[in-house]
Amino acid sequence: MKDKATLWRIAVPLGSAVALAAAMAYAVPRAADAVWQLALENDAAALADYRLDQAANSSTVNSQISDALAADDIDLADSFADLARDRGLAIDPVLAEKLAAANTTSAATLRGAQKFARGFIVGTPEDAVSFAGTALGDLFVYGDLRDAARETWKFAHGEDADELVLGLACVGIAITGATYATLGAGAPARASLTLVKTARRTGRLSAPLGAAMTRALRETVDISALRRAATSVSWRDPALTVRAMRDAVKVEKAGALTRMAGDIGRVQAKAGTRATLDGLKIANGPRDLSRLAKVAEKQGGKTRAVLKLLGRAAVATAFISFQAASWMMAAIFATVGFCASVKSTVENATWRYVRWRKAQRSQAAARQRLALETAPV
Repeated sequence: MKDKATLWRIAVPLGSAVALAAAMAYAVPRAADAVWQLALENDAAALADYRLDQAANSSTVNSQISDALAADDIDLADSFADLARDRGLAIDPVLAEKLAAANTTSAATLRGAQKFARGFIVGTPEDAVSFAGTALGDLFVYGDLRDAARETWKFAHGEDADELVLGLACVGIAITGATYATLGAGAPARASLTLVKTARRTGRLSAPLGAAMTRALRETVDISALRRAATSVSWRDPALTVRAMRDAVKVEKAGALTRMAGDIGRVQAKAGTRATLDGLKIANGPRDLSRLAKVAEKQGGKTRAVLKLLGRAAVATAFISFQAASWMMAAIFATVGFCASVKSTVENATWRYVRWRKAQRSQAAARQRLALETAPV
């Protein structure tokens, strides 16, 4: 009975040691990975590169290129092709041929003409060409007046208007004069506001970022004044309409909005319109915009592919500390438990061995006494 109890005292900690060793093998590498990401937390571009090392491979890239071509998203397919070339990943020759055909001058020209017209008239850009049409419309005030008229009409009829779109349109109208006066020096800010407004209207602006921008706009635009103007200003008098909107804007209080617009402009300049719209969908605030701008400056035309592969992980940092702490605690518990189990196993095995050796010696001594007692005199 004692032997069985001793064996259990060895088997249980030994089984625990084996299980905890497996847990260590799983947790320790992940803890090391999380700690390394934590070390890179303040370098958005380096962190994105590190995560790409884990996410980007030839199979994934070819699959993404194929999907982008099927969706007629040539910009995204080009972005993945650039990423593949930058990382030395092989591209399927058939996909390479299809991509080359899609980028021929005639195909690109046809797409460009259609998208420019759509961007100018409707104001929903999908790429650099259609965005040029949208931006041109806003530079001539047409786009901002169109959007402002739509939202103030809602105010006038008691409907819920989008304060962000209305505020951005008013700010755009206010700074358009400065854009002309400085011969385009204000165009980057003007273009950034157009992008945000477009992202909001097409559902590609994340709710947290939209809320942050709305708060910034409330410091810049007197929404109450716009509500009053919506019921008193005649839209048949464009000059009076523009004056009412400009009077509601305090450009000198647009510090937070200007900083966010600057980061958006950096992304657009380095990575393109589609990448910026993709980024606005995953960014949750000014800090994410700043990190997105750094990623775009490093990745350039590959930014869309990076955002597609990594999603919010391309700019998010809030979860890194929690992840690192969680995996470190798991690794520590597994390691301490493993050491305790090994210690218990060794102690119990040693104690069993000592008892066995004592029993063997006692039996040998007994046999020796018996032999002496029975030996002939």
